[in-house]
Amino acid sequence: MGRLYWKFFLAILFAQFLATIGIGATFWLWGQARESGVGPYAGPPGVDTRSTATVMLDAASVAFKFGGVNGLRELVLTAVGKNIYAIDSGGDELLGRPFDHDLFAEAQRQLVSETRPQSIRNFVAADGRQYQVFIARARSEFGPPKMGAGGFFGPPPVFGEPGRPGPHASKGADGRAHEGHRLPYITIAAACLASLLLAAMLAWHIARPIRALRAAFSAAAGGDLTARFDADTRGPGDELAELGRAFDRMSQQLKAILESQQRLLHDVSHELRAPLARLQAAVGLSHQQPENHAKWMDRIEREGNRMEKLIGELLTLSRLDSAAKLPAIEEICVIELLDDIRDNTMLEAGGKCREVHIEGHLDAKVRGSRELLFRAIDNVVRNAIKYSPDHEAVKVDIRVNGRSVELRVFDRGSGVPEHHLADIFLPFYREESAASHAEGHGLGLAIAMRVVVAHGGTIQAHNCKGAGLCVTIALPTV
Repeated sequence: MGRLYWKFFLAILFAQFLATIGIGATFWLWGQARESGVGPYAGPPGVDTRSTATVMLDAASVAFKFGGVNGLRELVLTAVGKNIYAIDSGGDELLGRPFDHDLFAEAQRQLVSETRPQSIRNFVAADGRQYQVFIARARSEFGPPKMGAGGFFGPPPVFGEPGRPGPHASKGADGRAHEGHRLPYITIAAACLASLLLAAMLAWHIARPIRALRAAFSAAAGGDLTARFDADTRGPGDELAELGRAFDRMSQQLKAILESQQRLLHDVSHELRAPLARLQAAVGLSHQQPENHAKWMDRIEREGNRMEKLIGELLTLSRLDSAAKLPAIEEICVIELLDDIRDNTMLEAGGKCREVHIEGHLDAKVRGSRELLFRAIDNVVRNAIKYSPDHEAVKVDIRVNGRSVELRVFDRGSGVPEHHLADIFLPFYREESAASHAEGHGLGLAIAMRVVVAHGGTIQAHNCKGAGLCVTIALPTV
């Protein structure tokens, strides 16, 4: 699961959690109101049979036992939040308060029933007068909730003392003050508002990178491959940000490929223009000087061979760029490959360097395409021979470094300026000081680099101390 998934999940979970708290608080307050008999959620009036009422009546029993009627009267006066009624046999309330006679009759019926509740007591005073003591549930001012102008929950309630309007009391149709509390409505409204805010923030967070990505795609479709997405987004990344950065990398690579193709076309046209011009000149001179026809035909043949070699190297370079996988992978003994290369170069070197010294780990082996690796290493060795003075040996050192085999090819030439060491692996690059007297088109090292990279290796060049250039090829070992 990615970060974008968890953002969706946690945002929805949090919104639902807030909504659950709001709904739960509403029902809890509704239950509390019904239980206490206060507010529009209160149930019908009656005798309070809760455990709290039983505890209060136990205290009334103790007060009556030790303080008589006066002790009971004091308790009834000081009881906070409890409607304690003590009615004698004559129908008079202890404090002279009015009471619901139906409620008193209900208490008498329960008192003489078989399941006599502990919340109704019968006290007998010293003068023989009997008192029926119970706690009445508060009567709702406007009864159970009804569908009407106030909606399902009725008018906005405000909790307060029974019979006393609260600070936010409103008037009902009967002109009496409505008691209740606005907390349930506030809780539900807060939960809904939080859900809306979270949804808006989540939508904004998702829509912003999508808009930036859409703009980047539109720019790319119009030919502008400059990276745009990462500049328009900030903050920690998620899957959308990673997608945008991947698009930026793809755009940069496409831009580099297009620029490389443009440079390649420019270089190819430049390299072909010179031999074509020489061919045309040789053909014209052969017509003008029939007596030198054989001479000019040799020149035409030589220029044709140069063009054929150039086209062959370009095709090799193109195949390496477009190849999806290497052909004919096999285990290759490095020394056997170098021996074949040395034999070929010694036959073709003429009066130049005839010696290629091979030393190091002669039993090293690599895996890859024999044909391609032969071509790559052969190009590097030939390049070393080309730029070495006459009769100077080229040294090839084989080393095994961990899980890679390193081939270091040393020449005794003049080297390459430090700031151009990476450029020698670019197509058609030739160092200016050597370009005037060296044959070739500058594709050998470019082909070698592509072959080595295709095999999962690396190729680098550095100048040697004193004189010469060292080209290091690292290939994965078997």
